[in-house]
Amino acid sequence: MHEPATRRGTPLVWVIDGKEHIRRFLRETLSEFRFVIQERVEATELSTALDARAPDLVVLGLTAGATEACDMLQALADKDFEGKVLPFAPRDSAVVGTVQERAEKLRIALLPPLLMPFSNEGLRESIATLLPEESSGPVVDMAQAVREGWLELWYQPKIETRALVMRGAEALSRVRHPAWGIVPPAYFAPEDSGSPDAVSDAVISRAVEDWHRFFAQSGPIEIGINLPTAVLTDSEATGRLCKQLPNHAAFEGLIVEVNSAELIRNLDLAMRAARQLRLHKVAIAIDDAGPEWLSLTDVGNFPFVEFKVGREFVAGCAEDRLKQSVCRRMLERAKFYGSRTIADGIETWSDFLTVRDLGFDLVQGSLFAKPMSAEKFAHTCWAAPHASAGPPLSRSIERLSIAGGSAEPTETGEQPTRLSNRDTGAKWR
Repeated sequence: MHEPATRRGTPLVWVIDGKEHIRRFLRETLSEFRFVIQERVEATELSTALDARAPDLVVLGLTAGATEACDMLQALADKDFEGKVLPFAPRDSAVVGTVQERAEKLRIALLPPLLMPFSNEGLRESIATLLPEESSGPVVDMAQAVREGWLELWYQPKIETRALVMRGAEALSRVRHPAWGIVPPAYFAPEDSGSPDAVSDAVISRAVEDWHRFFAQSGPIEIGINLPTAVLTDSEATGRLCKQLPNHAAFEGLIVEVNSAELIRNLDLAMRAARQLRLHKVAIAIDDAGPEWLSLTDVGNFPFVEFKVGREFVAGCAEDRLKQSVCRRMLERAKFYGSRTIADGIETWSDFLTVRDLGFDLVQGSLFAKPMSAEKFAHTCWAAPHASAGPPLSRSIERLSIAGGSAEPTETGEQPTRLSNRDTGAKWR
């Protein structure tokens, strides 16, 4: 990994509170800002930790009361702490004033308290001076990330346009680097010839682990992962994929999203692989689909379960008739093949209403939820049992027949009927 000067010294944040669920909440909330985050519990452990590396920011929970909070401040002052402290407390807490007085006496830089409930914007304002600088980014070697255990999957819900409930989630790769915090894909180095298999295997393994975790807490959730076409056309790689899938009656299948341009370049091989993988509860989806699919003809027995129209044609579509035209034609093509449709990159209500009226089955974007860690996703309202009780299959997906049948065209203008697997018995066999 190469470290550009603008990324040196990524802020270290300590989260201090006696309650584990409070620390977890603060850690997950702060992780979106790409800090390096560590948890501390007892004042007695601060001295050694401060000798190793002093944090730039201490987020100090006040749930345990004034005495414990003041003990923490004293431990920081004893080591001449030069960073900042952000107290975190309920809005009506009487402890805040006591802590402020103590911090002033100890000459500790105390930020204005963060009072619950708070918004992301309010938190950003509180820590604005500490936010990591944007840059051309660290270059992360993904093979190293896998070896060191830094690879994580973050989940973004897919929302049903009519019922506004979650019908699955896309798993997106992130790296939790020990020095730079959360690193997004934009900073991943191009994979060399020796690393793609290891990275893909790690993604599959982590997704399966997360599925078991989500199932235990909320019931089965449809997960989509991103893999290159090289994995789908390699018999050994697909064999490893199938062996890792959950051996559980509630597991109905895994969606593998493949970049549209890659699929087009390897269409015949990808279609054969998709037909074979359907027999093993693996369905292939077209990611970032665009007008290139409109020019294809005579694609019989279409095996791809999902068209995800790229944000290039979704973002701003409410005000752009050309984008609406492209989306409408993509919807017509997807309906002809019996494939489900997703509009990716929904960030405004006007775009959401437009794609809903056009007829998209699902939407995905920051309007509803940003990608979040598996831990945070498991506790979000989207993953609650009532919000994702069995991913329904529209009539178009049922006609595609993930069990291996051929697609049938749907009637023009027909609204897809949403059928629950539990009601119809439809399974990914």
